[in-house]
Amino acid sequence: MTTSSLIDPYGRRIDYLRISVTDRCDFRCTYCMDEDVIFIPKRHILSLEEVVQVAKTFIKMGTKRIRITGGEPLVRKNLLWALEQIAKTDGLEELTITTNGSQLEKMSQSLLDAGVSRINVSLDTLNAERFFKLTRRDKFQQVINGIDKATSLTFKRLKLNSVILKNHNDDEIQALAAFALERGMDISYIEEMPLGMIHDHDRAEAYLSSDDIIDRLGQHFVLTESNLTTGGPTRYYNVAGYQNKIGVISPHSHNFCSDCNRVRLTAEGRLLLCLGNEHSKDLKPFLRSPSLAPGTLEEGIISALALKPYQHHFNLEDPPQILRFMSATGG
Repeated sequence: MTTSSLIDPYGRRIDYLRISVTDRCDFRCTYCMDEDVIFIPKRHILSLEEVVQVAKTFIKMGTKRIRITGGEPLVRKNLLWALEQIAKTDGLEELTITTNGSQLEKMSQSLLDAGVSRINVSLDTLNAERFFKLTRRDKFQQVINGIDKATSLTFKRLKLNSVILKNHNDDEIQALAAFALERGMDISYIEEMPLGMIHDHDRAEAYLSSDDIIDRLGQHFVLTESNLTTGGPTRYYNVAGYQNKIGVISPHSHNFCSDCNRVRLTAEGRLLLCLGNEHSKDLKPFLRSPSLAPGTLEEGIISALALKPYQHHFNLEDPPQILRFMSATGG
């Protein structure tokens, strides 16, 4: 099996896999899920052995980067074992993880030892009271302590991810950038994605474009466009006086589908071909059927790539067409 196997109908090479290891989370962020979200029954969640099998198969077929997500991945029991198995697979160039930061103070060193090279931390506010309102959990200082622990270690890159909502936290755009840059971290600002039904706010009213965010940051920092790419959809800017970057992820204002190089494995084993569409293929039968011949999983992955659409079509004015929450999608 060669890297040519991982090419979609539009000629895009798929070398980046995002794996959700759980839909569970110790936060209830308002843009991600409702407080009373119903989680997937555990019997439907892939075992860590199955996760490792899929990861190793993708690497064998040419995938170079794997990101572990959730829910909150660090609440998954025995995750470090799976990370070690994936990290040592020949052909993998980078193993990264996205986390809410709540477990980083106690787990950062173990993550580094397991082979994780980059960490993205989701943080949308530096105000403890607002943090509680956004996450519905009183763990602000726990997250800050975790970030401080991670920045004291030798990870390749660390980054903050901040979802910015107008009239909710857009007054902290500059402060979040300063917080990240002063700690030697990159930061990416993310336009909210309309996944799942929420009741906390009107997404259209809360929408703030990446262009507006960059304009505001330009009042405090000298920014120039960067050619840095890290395998995902972030567009980066250099910041005068700092080595680290400011980035934006713009699913609405700057559609990034034309060069999409990634697919997502949900916690229940469905290979999701596009974040903004329901095009997917269930890989669980290829993992749990004892009668399948060797190589069948690879064939299932190749057949799934044929379903990958060219782009998503988000519309903030309409009700969500994608009813699954981000926590069930894998970031």
